[in-house]
Amino acid sequence: MIVIPKEDLGCGSSVVPSDLSSGASCMKNDPVSHLSLRAYWRTNLLIVGVLLSVWFVVSFGLSIVFVDDLNTIRLGSFRLGFWMAQQGSMYVFVVLIFVYVWLMNRLDREYDLEEKEEVSSERGGQ
Repeated sequence: MIVIPKEDLGCGSSVVPSDLSSGASCMKNDPVSHLSLRAYWRTNLLIVGVLLSVWFVVSFGLSIVFVDDLNTIRLGSFRLGFWMAQQGSMYVFVVLIFVYVWLMNRLDREYDLEEKEEVSSERGGQ
């Protein structure tokens, strides 16, 4: 479960994303903060939706539906349709993971929700 510290939101305890999506906020009387959190989650859902759509098109569309058309193109000694079904869709999926991490880090910075690094006292501040 992801927990966003309320200190980052200007509150005293923690908020879980399910609280935010239901409209709960630590600053109930502050409409700007509430709208900001709703915009954050709306943008997050948009990113997830777009990336899942790309994944669906590549894994289902290119690997199953258009496989005969893609098999007319060769990638080395393999037909492109075969290669997309066996290897290409996995490569695209891994790339989508990195794209998601990059987009979410950018979104977190935009809404000032990025994770803060803590220096461990047992390491002696190293």
